[in-house]
Amino acid sequence: MSETIYGDVGAWTQGRVAMVEIRRPPNNFFDSDLINSIADAYDAADANNAVRAIVLCAAGKHFCSGADFSSRRDVAQATEGAAGKHIYKHASRMMRSKKPIIGAIQGAAIGGGLGVALTADFRVTCPEARFSANFTRMNYHPGFGLTCTLPRLVGPQKAALLFYNGRRVPGDEAVAIGLADVLVALDEVRNAAIALAEDIATSGPLAIVSTRETLRRGLVDAFEGATDRELAEQDWLRKTADFKEGTKAMGERRPPNFQSR
Repeated sequence: MSETIYGDVGAWTQGRVAMVEIRRPPNNFFDSDLINSIADAYDAADANNAVRAIVLCAAGKHFCSGADFSSRRDVAQATEGAAGKHIYKHASRMMRSKKPIIGAIQGAAIGGGLGVALTADFRVTCPEARFSANFTRMNYHPGFGLTCTLPRLVGPQKAALLFYNGRRVPGDEAVAIGLADVLVALDEVRNAAIALAEDIATSGPLAIVSTRETLRRGLVDAFEGATDRELAEQDWLRKTADFKEGTKAMGERRPPNFQSR
């Protein structure tokens, strides 16, 4: 197996499937560099005519826990101002990938990590997985295009509730509400994602790319519009006392005491 390394992302081909693996275990927190690396791996897969589908997976216990809000420095590098615009630019590159992507969600996909998971076309998961748009629990606005992608999957009503209460959705419920597509045992998640990718790869590759482009027409533009709005709202909310309290409470594993200021 010949492997290419893009920062903390490993990529290799397995038959007609490109494997793209996030390697920041156990939580796989992201920043601009990581999202750029994923986008680079997707670009390489798009340029390889032998590749017909992509599997996005992660090493360690969790798929992606978003930005590391326990570290002020990491939050700044992942979300603030120009850094936020930079990360969303790379996220848009991920969304512009031409070939179908299957996410192998073996653990937590939390906050922006849920956003990463929802850039894929399909998600294979397990009962142990947890999906959460937990931003408001920190007095923060949802990001990573989730205000566009989440309602598209589960409908605006369910999406609003998931945003407002920030609760963690287990894998079986995620499949039931349309947040994920295939439910298997924990130790079968990656193999099942590869099997789904291989099944897609048996169809005509030109027709798959063409059909995918039709189905996703306007989606990237909507995604980019959503991230512009999300970033603007995140910028002012990040300066509030309630955001400081929310992130502190999360680190201390206690309910936050918000004061609306």
